[in-house]
Amino acid sequence: MKILLVSNTDWYLFRFRLSLARYLRAQGEEVVLVSPAGNYAAQIQADGFRWLAWEVGRKSVNPLGELSALTGLAEIFRAEKPDLVHLHTIKPVMYGSLVARWLRWPAVVRSITGRGYVFLSSDAKARVLRPLVKAVYRVALGGRGTTVFENQTDRQYFVDAGIVTAERSRVIAGVGVDMDYFSPQPEATGTPVIVLASRMLWDKGVGTFVDAARILRERGVVARFVLVGQPDAGNPANIEEEQLKRWNAEGVVEWRGFQSDMRAVFAGCHIVTLPSFGEGLPTVLLEAASSGRPIVTTDVSGCSDVVSDGVNGLVVAPRVPSALADALERLIGDAQARRVMGQAGRDLVAAKFSNAIVHRETYEAYRKLVAGL
Repeated sequence: MKILLVSNTDWYLFRFRLSLARYLRAQGEEVVLVSPAGNYAAQIQADGFRWLAWEVGRKSVNPLGELSALTGLAEIFRAEKPDLVHLHTIKPVMYGSLVARWLRWPAVVRSITGRGYVFLSSDAKARVLRPLVKAVYRVALGGRGTTVFENQTDRQYFVDAGIVTAERSRVIAGVGVDMDYFSPQPEATGTPVIVLASRMLWDKGVGTFVDAARILRERGVVARFVLVGQPDAGNPANIEEEQLKRWNAEGVVEWRGFQSDMRAVFAGCHIVTLPSFGEGLPTVLLEAASSGRPIVTTDVSGCSDVVSDGVNGLVVAPRVPSALADALERLIGDAQARRVMGQAGRDLVAAKFSNAIVHRETYEAYRKLVAGL
């Protein structure tokens, strides 16, 4: 097969789908990656893959720009004549699905990696957009093909909303983890370090983490609270860089920005947290678990699929800084619990979330879809 992997950034393809592309290539398939140009296209090409530029804005809703994105993707489809297209992230899923219906291209896989701002936020803008986005999803996802979700909760939400059917949807648990790369390292000596690594978005629970750090400092708990990641100006839940710098200057948290070597980030910390409001299946938590680190997260879709409370970490209510502070304090003071939970997390990834498992399930979904046409 010739397979197109399409996303709204080359960073996403490099970070989350390059290992799948390598797996598919090893099975004898031809893989072409498609995204807007960025800092990672050259690295994708250096790995031996063809990469095609597709211009699509993440935040823009300019009608002419959106029409150009649609026609540009249609031109790629016509020129490449793929046997199967796998669409990732919101605009590629919507636009690619519409183009596929227009061109009568039946072999389309759409990955929904979480409900995102529109479905999770309670602000006025999200409430206004939600019915519109649902309507567009119904049109886009109503054609032939398969829609893949990262957890059963999100799948059921879309089924209940009439956006997809159970027959044309399935769950594949995330994008997989390279367990050889993300391997356990001994804890560093010294002051305990707690890391929240994600895009700097309010709905990732960054504000909750900052408030929990303040609570723990007021209690006299000695620890370092570290934010790793960049703002995402294309997301309505973005936290401005000036705010991150103010927190850093205040000393309540350390903001380190983007870090290319997450293995080193996990090696240098004692606890990983993600107090998110909702996820697909957070790769950062799977990588942390594979690295033998205990996790403190929230009882929301995606996060609770990775962490079992009291087994490989602690689970707390979302948007409650005091609950997060209590859980972090418990693990900060208990090195033995951290070790036991870290090993349990590693075992969980091996059983359910490794690259070998996820890539095999994805490839089987491709073959089943194409064989059924």
